[in-house]
Amino acid sequence: MPTTLLQSELPGLDLIHRGKVRDVYALPGNRLLMVATDRLSAFDVVLPDPIPGKGEMLTQISNFWFGKTAHIVPNHLTHEPVASVLPAGVDPALYEKRAVITKRLKPVPVEAIARGYIIGSGWKDYQATGSICGIALPAGLRQAEKLPEPIFTPSTKAAVGDHDQNVNFDAVVEAVGEELANTVREATLSIYRFAAAYAAERGIIIADTKFEFGTDDSGTLYVMDEMLTPDSSRFWPASEYQVGISPPSYDKQFVRDYLEAMGWNKRAPGPNVPADVIEGTAAKYAEALQRLAGIRID
Repeated sequence: MPTTLLQSELPGLDLIHRGKVRDVYALPGNRLLMVATDRLSAFDVVLPDPIPGKGEMLTQISNFWFGKTAHIVPNHLTHEPVASVLPAGVDPALYEKRAVITKRLKPVPVEAIARGYIIGSGWKDYQATGSICGIALPAGLRQAEKLPEPIFTPSTKAAVGDHDQNVNFDAVVEAVGEELANTVREATLSIYRFAAAYAAERGIIIADTKFEFGTDDSGTLYVMDEMLTPDSSRFWPASEYQVGISPPSYDKQFVRDYLEAMGWNKRAPGPNVPADVIEGTAAKYAEALQRLAGIRID
């Protein structure tokens, strides 16, 4: 059975960051221990109720994609056993499927987003301006329509409780320099194209996804944090996809739709989520994990 963990407690390890979902600890040798909890964030606010087993599912699907795309962009995993760094007395079963040991990298300070379909904040921007992140798009596109080609639409990296803001490519160049900006854009679109094609063979449309990157001391770019998960992507069942509506999802859009319908102002503190929405969300994550990675949650 999946474990449930709202917040990690690892005495003796140096907690350096508690994010919306992940708790990050420093390890010797310029490494990190990253723990995916069962916290759920929506509209950049952490909600009070966990989704049991979510962190395990996120970690397993990320690890699957890290392996599948290592030929495109290297990733942060060291592949060391998590139990080898846990403090004495901590049950390794609670962490073995939800934690990874990684290289400690210098984060690239942008959210690297690839969009293949027009939905979410991109749809709102397009309705207002006819473009997304400064990229002009054809007139007359409808909600959820496939774009002529995938586009790179970066955003700022917001602090917990703040909202990410879409920015244009020039802002990325200004933040990190032209060479790294181009490398990040190319990596983002290359991974997205590969993953979208793979998922399509399994009946899933990846409408958009967000990556995080970091560099090592030599300047090599790595993809890090999480990858192509239901928290960082929109997964749509191809069999139910229609242009003109927000399609049903395998991701946390299930929760977003509930929160939108209840009229929440999208500011902390987040509202409690009913048991049926929690169970439905967990089921969506489990189905995505099974269909994409062939991993079944008992």
